[in-house]
Amino acid sequence: MPNMKNQETLSQIKQELDGVSAVWVVDYCGLTVKEIQELRSNIREAGASMKVYKNTLMHIALKELDMADMDEILSGPSAFVFADGDPVASAKALRDFSKDNETLVIKGGIMDGKFVDAEAVKKI
Repeated sequence: MPNMKNQETLSQIKQELDGVSAVWVVDYCGLTVKEIQELRSNIREAGASMKVYKNTLMHIALKELDMADMDEILSGPSAFVFADGDPVASAKALRDFSKDNETLVIKGGIMDGKFVDAEAVKKI
């Protein structure tokens, strides 16, 4: 039985996923606090938000909501970008930031209910 904190986090993840147009997964390890703040700002301007959750909780939430499986990219440090509006704007914000900061690794995500890999995210 998951503990109370994990259950609350799982509920929060499900709320974030409800009605979202896309979810992008990135590895942010190695970024400084200032760089992370800049990334979050760029993502907010694109109409999205970035949160850090445990990979296992994200896996459970996706499974319970019958969404696409992202198990192949849910390993290591992950941050999740939830695009409420235009998924292209948030993908472009990630791509542009990763050009200047090679430390940020785009892993992939879900768009239109389907799994997309890192290359597809960069092309969007």
